[in-house]
Amino acid sequence: MRIVVLGGAGFIGGHLVDAFVAAGHQVRIVDNLDPQVHPSGKPPAYLNPRAEFVQEDIRNINALRTALADAEAVYYFAGAVGVGDSMYRIRHYTDVNLLGCANLCEILSGSKQPPRRIVLASSVTVYGEGKHSCPKHGPVFPSIRSLDRVERREWNPACPTPACSQHLTPLATDETKPPAPQSIYAITKRCQEEMLLTIGRAYNLPVTVLRYFNVYGSRQAISNPYTGVAKIFALHISEGKSPLIYEDGRQSRDFVHVSDIVRANLLVLTNPKADGEIFNIGSGHPCTILELAGHLAKKLGRAVSPAVAEKFRAGDVRHCFADITKARRLLGFEPRSVLPEGLENLLDFGTEQSGAAQLSATADAELRQRGLIR
Repeated sequence: MRIVVLGGAGFIGGHLVDAFVAAGHQVRIVDNLDPQVHPSGKPPAYLNPRAEFVQEDIRNINALRTALADAEAVYYFAGAVGVGDSMYRIRHYTDVNLLGCANLCEILSGSKQPPRRIVLASSVTVYGEGKHSCPKHGPVFPSIRSLDRVERREWNPACPTPACSQHLTPLATDETKPPAPQSIYAITKRCQEEMLLTIGRAYNLPVTVLRYFNVYGSRQAISNPYTGVAKIFALHISEGKSPLIYEDGRQSRDFVHVSDIVRANLLVLTNPKADGEIFNIGSGHPCTILELAGHLAKKLGRAVSPAVAEKFRAGDVRHCFADITKARRLLGFEPRSVLPEGLENLLDFGTEQSGAAQLSATADAELRQRGLIR
């Protein structure tokens, strides 16, 4: 197949391009080489030489139309990424993520030979807080934690039922959980989902949304201080510095290896069961942030303890990990790398970790200055 990967020079997109090329597909990469991810302004060394590369911004609709002209499948990874960053670069995130998606939707709506598969890389962040269980009210979906609550350091969300004071237990979050995005980035991803699914229904196009949980693996860009927490922690620990943990470190996430993300994308390529569907792609296993730091310290052979800040960062949620029942049932997806597997290749760029602590500290200082850390 002729496959176009928008944002194919990035972390996940680059791995997927390699898999498509290895499977014999013709691949075209469209990427603007954003300096936050590619500070040199040049294609990364890992870019597959057997794929065609087009340096272009998806906000340029004419260039995007040309790039998509003969596409039989389109994978959408392009965009601005970062929860904290999005809370003060609001115009940038909405411009890149929404205008780029609008361009794609408009091109698809007028296509005489539309692609046989359109896949959106979406995010766990659209859920906000994950699914929980209340001893009195059963499964519940907590709302955003109130400022009063986090200022009292009551980190766990409350039951949304009025006057209920029962302690909640986190549950695996499935695709039926109502979205409740808590950052500008998350809002843009939710909008992308709705835009593409709406166009898919209207024009009978095979659109699939994959909601990735916390992805880790090789090729994550250190130049972006908002890259995944696993990479940031690994870089700090490798420098002998304590990684900074917000709240009390017992908040849980679902860390999924990039190789499992790639396999999920391959599974939907020609599967009609994926048409018009949303799938969680995660490991299905919760891991606290403290546990993650411990795994990394052990893997890297460093006796480094994290610094627990007991501070709240706007846009963060307490617990969210994946229920992957639907992906198992319809796609045959099964994660093969579960923590701590796959952590050993996080630092695959040799000396790239130099200065990681300073980059992260600068990002934290920006959030504090704007009152987004309390």
